[in-house]
Amino acid sequence: MIAPLVKVIIPAYNEEKAIVHVIHEIPDLVSEIIVVDNNSSDDTSTVAKAAGATVLFEPRKGYGYACLKGMEYLEKQAEKPNVIVFLDGDYSDYPEEMVQIVAPIIERNVDFVIGARVKQLREKGAMTPQQIFGNALATFLMKLFFKAKFTDLGPFRAIKYEKLIALQMKDKTYGWTVEMQLKVLKQKMAYIEIPVRYKNRIGVSKVSGTVKGTIMAGIKIIGWILKYSLKK
Repeated sequence: MIAPLVKVIIPAYNEEKAIVHVIHEIPDLVSEIIVVDNNSSDDTSTVAKAAGATVLFEPRKGYGYACLKGMEYLEKQAEKPNVIVFLDGDYSDYPEEMVQIVAPIIERNVDFVIGARVKQLREKGAMTPQQIFGNALATFLMKLFFKAKFTDLGPFRAIKYEKLIALQMKDKTYGWTVEMQLKVLKQKMAYIEIPVRYKNRIGVSKVSGTVKGTIMAGIKIIGWILKYSLKK
């Protein structure tokens, strides 16, 4: 059996202190680590490149913008990957758990896998009260409207490359993760959650760490869910 080609996209904004730890702990099954510098004002790009990552620059701020930049880069490559992993650059996840995240795709032909930040594996304070509430509300609404089995909107996730392209992702900012999950449901892709550990990030979150970020993320997430519920 030929080993699948696995590549990682890491959106990063001002993560110079964290990104090297993330890159160094990514397992050997990954053939390329793509860090998308989302207009950082620090040395994120320099540190990531020195650690061995391919570094792209996306001047338009937004999580979705950064992810789309990484996808655009992959689309131009002659040899397309089999699996894409999305991972945050703040070192809140355990990159070595990527093996477990990717395994259902390789071994069981699952299309999409989320690393679920379950309570018993979370470090105290790793998720803010607003994050916990937002995840609970969003996944409850997805269960209500779509009979979904998701329990988290965790950013640590893997998907077959061709399935990712089929989703035709569009969100440029806070709604990226929920858009992906809603489109996975709509297209009836096979998905699963894998419980993962989650620790306090290095630095301050640009979303949950600010009032504006929290409100905007909440609006975007609920907006996507309501949009898709009306399309049913």
